[in-house]
Amino acid sequence: MRAIQSTGVAHTECMDVLIIGGTRNMGHFLTHALREAGHVVTVLNRGKTRDELPPHVERLRADRTEPEQLKSVLAQRHFDAVVDTTLYTAMEAHAVVDLLRERTEHYIFISSGQVYLVREGLNRPFKESDYPGRLMPTPKPDTFAHAEWRYGIGKREAEDALRKAWEEHAFPVTTLRLPMVNSERDPLFRLYNYVLRLRDGGPILTPMTPNFPLRHVYGGDVVNAIVRIVEAGLGKGRAYNISQEETVSLDEFLGMVGEIMDIRPRIVRLPRATLEANGFLPECSPFSERWMSELDNSLSKTELGVTYTPLETYLRQIVRYYLEHMPPKPSGYRRRKAEIMLLQFENEPSTEISK
Repeated sequence: MRAIQSTGVAHTECMDVLIIGGTRNMGHFLTHALREAGHVVTVLNRGKTRDELPPHVERLRADRTEPEQLKSVLAQRHFDAVVDTTLYTAMEAHAVVDLLRERTEHYIFISSGQVYLVREGLNRPFKESDYPGRLMPTPKPDTFAHAEWRYGIGKREAEDALRKAWEEHAFPVTTLRLPMVNSERDPLFRLYNYVLRLRDGGPILTPMTPNFPLRHVYGGDVVNAIVRIVEAGLGKGRAYNISQEETVSLDEFLGMVGEIMDIRPRIVRLPRATLEANGFLPECSPFSERWMSELDNSLSKTELGVTYTPLETYLRQIVRYYLEHMPPKPSGYRRRKAEIMLLQFENEPSTEISK
């Protein structure tokens, strides 16, 4: 096929791309972006959630945690590139390598900045070179911390399996480590939880600690980075942090959202134990968790040529989308009255952010 130009990167005229994973958020946008760029897209998932994809996108149905199901639907198939958004364990990684080693020229694994959060002794923001080193002890079972630790450990084990496949068999993997992703279709409605609380005029309850700075990424930038990597075959055998340029405090972040909505945020800080005991976290302040990574994006810019949308620009786009469409209120907002009533029994100072 003849080479053409798209976003400044030479690529084949039409590529056959498989996306493994959901279609509610990133998979949805990525499918549309690849189709608009002229590529053929196949989506593989369990099919339990109705998608909003064009009818000409091929759907394959399988539980990716069952290797035999994957094998049955992908037998004899070949793809120019595979984007895997739902791989979480070493077992799943081994199954993918065994199945796709001779059937794709490029495999893009969506990992997480949480691979750094299970390390010890690191300073923020995390760089790709921070990956090796001593891991933290296992948290107490049946806790939120243990679940988040397990997620980070699982992503690391998957990364290690894929890196070994690259070193031993030249399996063409590129790993992308993502922080918190903000998008219009976030199924957990994290930013929307703040928008609703600002809109009702009440206080936003946040824990006193930790108070880490925020460095997220816009979902549209992740999609653009993936399309660029797929089209140019970039980054094989490498891992990259994908993250916005700006690092801001939670107060600054909410101040920006409030300015867009023409509302002055009132932040009330309470002991974390109090908020946890009342079952308000993480919904009352989703961006106040220890388990949020802060990533240095330098390597993605120099080696992949990735560019990032300014935080204020993409926040304005997402907030306006929410205000125009007003999705159903998430479950975490149902106890909003109880959040406000809690302040009657507390005597903690609030922080009102000036416009």
